[in-house]
This record gives sequence, structure tokens and C-alpha cells, in this order.
Amino acid sequence: MLSVSAALKSLADSLSDDFPASPGTRIIEIPFPLTDAFDPLCWLNAQAIWPQFWWQQRSGADEIAALGATVSFSSLAQAEEYLARYDAGDIRICGLNSFDYRQIALFLPRLEWRREGGHASLRVNLASDTSLQADAVAAKAFIAQLSSQSVCHTSALTLESEVHRPGEAGWRGLIEEATLAIADGEFEKVVLARATDLTFTTPPDAGALMAASRRVNLRCYHFFMAFDAQQAFLGSSPERLWRRRGLELATEALAGTVASHADPIQAQHLADWLMNDDKNQRENMLVVDDICARLQGHVDALDILPAEIVRLRKVQHIRRVIQATLKEANDNRCLMQLQPTAAVSGLPRAQAFDFIDCFEPFSREWYAGSAGYISRHQSEFCVTLRSAKVSGNTVRLYAGAGIVAGSQADSEWQEIENKAAGLRSLLFSE
Repeated sequence: MLSVSAALKSLADSLSDDFPASPGTRIIEIPFPLTDAFDPLCWLNAQAIWPQFWWQQRSGADEIAALGATVSFSSLAQAEEYLARYDAGDIRICGLNSFDYRQIALFLPRLEWRREGGHASLRVNLASDTSLQADAVAAKAFIAQLSSQSVCHTSALTLESEVHRPGEAGWRGLIEEATLAIADGEFEKVVLARATDLTFTTPPDAGALMAASRRVNLRCYHFFMAFDAQQAFLGSSPERLWRRRGLELATEALAGTVASHADPIQAQHLADWLMNDDKNQRENMLVVDDICARLQGHVDALDILPAEIVRLRKVQHIRRVIQATLKEANDNRCLMQLQPTAAVSGLPRAQAFDFIDCFEPFSREWYAGSAGYISRHQSEFCVTLRSAKVSGNTVRLYAGAGIVAGSQADSEWQEIENKAAGLRSLLFSE
């Protein structure tokens, strides 16, 4: 492909310039022509270098494809400190935060393709504690390994086994434990999840699964992180954790769920029911109240927009957008205040978190965490829902449901079936 080949050659030529044999950072950036022929996700998927990270904003206006790590970070706070010390040119640090913060996969990419609106660029990030000259040599060798090819081909998969954790009987027991704890006043709400392991006779192509999800799951954030040739985490999430532009913050309460429908009239009937259902409205307002309480003291202004229905391929949700003006641009504080939201954990957060840790029969890891990027001027993360972990021949699908007083195991099981179907159906499509 001429455009990416030419861009890579131009970057490599720029790395032939003289660089000082001293510590520092440097960005080499060139404009990239936007054509329908280039798909950054499929191009990433063809490379034999990791980590790989692809992220697209749900509006489609912002997109990142990152390859290789110049610097890796063990916390968002560490990444923010790095930007404060070294950034002089809109550096973005991107990746994942796990649900419980026990895992962090944030990195400054060696190579980054970035699109904002109708403009795209390709850049190499140099960073060294000893010699920029040596790092430029390493970056040039890195580029020489890259291919201009793209790969996102789906292939037929044969299912060997399917295991739910918990199964339907275990789910009923879990809901009973939760509703009894709610009745006893231990917490108001807890979000319980199920992991489904689908094992195939051959390894699925994680990048192809992401591309298939992108095609059909509209109005969603899309995120893809490949750690190596066998391990990846990906998904298409409707939920923003936060977006910051300077001091202006946007977050949201996305809670309350009903099935969607291919017939617009039927879908509207379901949406009308959702808007008027007491249990779902209570669930959404619990999230709103919690977010507002967490932000108090750190914002100068806060506004809650009217409720709206978000219609997706398999489900519909109630969403209330919350806008605020921050006192200070601090992304680590945003993360600690907003993740996990009550929409993925519960209320009060500590008690719900303890219940999840005690009773869920699997580790959430990256599920219900966050994916996105930070920079000095702006940041944006989505909640990592409607997601899957690919490990060799096994795909683990995740889905959760908010449990409050009056929750019924049968309806909550159907809710997680609907949510998991968004990705599950793609593994068996022709």
C-alpha cells in the first residue's frame, strides 16, 4: 500500500538526521493522506510487533492506532507525571486500566497513527534517559520491521466447548445472595457479571473479531489491545467514563436496560417502557447521584442533562450526561473518582466492590475497567464493556447486570444474554 509505505519511508529518513547523544524526548511527525484503502486496525493486525492498541471514539471523530512501547507505565499517575516533565508536543499515552487497578497497561507508543476529524498523521516518539541518538537508531530498526500489508480476515470457527461462570443455577444463587444483602442494608446496588469461555479448535483472529464488531456495533467506542500473538482484549462499548478538554469534563450515567429490536416501532415501544420503568429509572439515578457526589469539591460547576435512550444493536439503555468544569486538570483524580462507576460496580462502592470480589467466580481483569488516552490538553476513556479476552483458542465474553431491590434472576439472566450476544453472534456468523 503506497500511502503507508511512503509514510514509513519518510519517517525512517527523518531518523537519519543527527540527534544528540544525551537524554531527552523528540517527536517526528508527518501528515498522512486519508484514503478508504488504509484501515489502521487491519494494518496493526498484520504486524508482528506488540503491544498493539487501537481505539476509536464512538462519534468516529477521533482514532488512534499505536504500535510498540517507547515507555511503559504502571499507573495513570505515573503517566501523568511523565507528561508534565517531558511533553512539549501533544504526546498521547494510551492503553487500559483494569477494573480493580491491579493491572495497568499504559504506554507511550513507538509509532502512532492518529486521526482527528478529517486530518491524520503518523509519528514516531523518541525518549531516552541516556541517548536520543541511540534511540533514533532503535526507532529506525523498529520501522524497518513493519509491513505495509493489512490483515482482518475472518475464518470459520468450530466450537469445542462453552462454559458460563457462573452457570444459570449459580447465577440464581448469586442474585439471591445480592438481594438478601440489599434487604439487610449492606448496599443499595451491586453489578454482577458473568464470564463465558468459548473454546474453538483453532485460534480466533482477535483483530478480525474487532473489525467485525466495529462494522455492526454502531454508536460505540471501539477498543483493541493485543499484548502478543496469543493474548488480546477488545470490545465495543456504548459508555464513556470521561472526556476532558482543558478543564471541561463530560461523563455519564448509562444504566437501565431493555432489549432492542430490528423493527423501529417495536424498538420504540421497548424504549418507552424503559423510560417509564421504576426499577430501571432508580438504577440510573443511583449512578447519577453517585457520580455527582464523587465530583463535589473538585468542580466549579456541574449540570445534569435530561435522560435519553441509547439504542444499540441488541439492547437499549437510559443515559444521563453530566457536564462539569474542573478546578484542576488531573486525569488520575478523574480515574480514581469515576472508576468503577456505580453502573459497573454498585453503591456504596466499597461494599459493592467487596461483594463482587467475594462472590463472582472469576477475575474481571480488564472487563469493566477503561480504555483510552491521556495528554496534557485532553483525555478520553470509555468503560470496557461488551468486551472479550482472547487467549489462544479461547474467547472469554463478559456481561453484567445491575442488581437492586426487586431484581429477578430470570430477567437479569436474559439481560446478560442480550449483552453478550453482541460479540458472541460475530464468532458464529458466516
